[in-house]
Amino acid sequence: MTAPVFSNHGCRLNAYETEAMKDLANQAGLGDAVIVNTCAVTAEAVRKAKQDIRKLRRANPDAKVIVTGCAAQIDPASFAQMDEVDHVIGNAEKMQPATWAGLSIQGTEPVQVDDIMSVTETAGHLIDGFGTRSRAYVQVQNGCDHRCTFCIIPYGRGNSRSVPAGVVVEQIKRLVGKGFNEVVLTGVDLTSWGGDLPGAPRLGDLVMRILRLTDVPRLRISSIDSIEADENLMLAIATERRLMPHLHLSLQAGDDMILKRMKRRHLRDDAIAFCEEARRLRPEMTFGADIIAGFPTETDAMFENSMRLVEECDLTWLHVFPYSPRPGTPAARMPQVHGAKIKDRAAQLRRAGEQAVARHLAAQVGKTHRVLIENPAMGRTEQFAEMVFDTPQVEGEIVETRVAGISGSQLTA
Repeated sequence: MTAPVFSNHGCRLNAYETEAMKDLANQAGLGDAVIVNTCAVTAEAVRKAKQDIRKLRRANPDAKVIVTGCAAQIDPASFAQMDEVDHVIGNAEKMQPATWAGLSIQGTEPVQVDDIMSVTETAGHLIDGFGTRSRAYVQVQNGCDHRCTFCIIPYGRGNSRSVPAGVVVEQIKRLVGKGFNEVVLTGVDLTSWGGDLPGAPRLGDLVMRILRLTDVPRLRISSIDSIEADENLMLAIATERRLMPHLHLSLQAGDDMILKRMKRRHLRDDAIAFCEEARRLRPEMTFGADIIAGFPTETDAMFENSMRLVEECDLTWLHVFPYSPRPGTPAARMPQVHGAKIKDRAAQLRRAGEQAVARHLAAQVGKTHRVLIENPAMGRTEQFAEMVFDTPQVEGEIVETRVAGISGSQLTA
């Protein structure tokens, strides 16, 4: 039997779930299927997903095309209307074995998308990592209780729900036993982990428990909302060397009025204070950040505040999103910034990001780093910078090496 074809769009959580779906589809005998896991974070992401579906249908004319993910959850009708699509399944349904077993039967309902807001649990799906033998991803949380005015994702993912700590710990023990030297905790809104569990533990409690009860050499957090960082998370940053000194922050903007209109829970001074405190506790800490360019009503002066935040927070790895209105969100009804101006502001932010990366890399020359090898020629430092080697390395090993120089956007060993 042939293997199903998978196409993943969007975030690490989607990629994690795609790996879990591979097992479910194989168990159901869906070797003749094409599965597209969509993203809805921007209008462009939805457009690319539909373009990919048409391309995959042309390449696999006899296959059963199944579409899932956030875009399919939010607007199943638009995908069901596509001639290329046979089935549309929701974000909750895609993780259930019964769904996949049913898809292998003729006459199955073409659209299976229920109310994501009614989902109250998230299972810790047991996968053995993906993309590399060196790093494994563990889903600890799904959904989001917040309603930022630009964001459609809660309507694709539902309300926040957590994987119990004991399940997470056992999965990490299993992955370490299989030889993984780094585990990354993933979720939609990681810092809300635990709010729905007995006793309402916090993300820092989970991190400390993982480090106490497992031998994982490197633990990494994928993305956090800095205003929700708890006392134990800050303690872990200060005292636990196995927690990697790299945090990706959901900042979105650097202007207080824009942050209020986004319905964010922090102001620019909160972001600056968090970065200063985290770096005081762990001087080698590096930060990535999501920043939106051209949010509705953003003036040149407001945009400059976001530009200055790159330096004031000493951000290194920027994810820049040109704003695009998502139907059904409050921001889509606000006065919009002209498209050309959005594009120009995004380009300015990306240049600032490139300069920040260059400064960070230059500061590493001559220093010694512990590098996790991702393939025979490349690995990553604890701060997530890529390092290239001119002699083959053992994938999955952690090696200590001195930085000799810089090649483009990579360090050289």
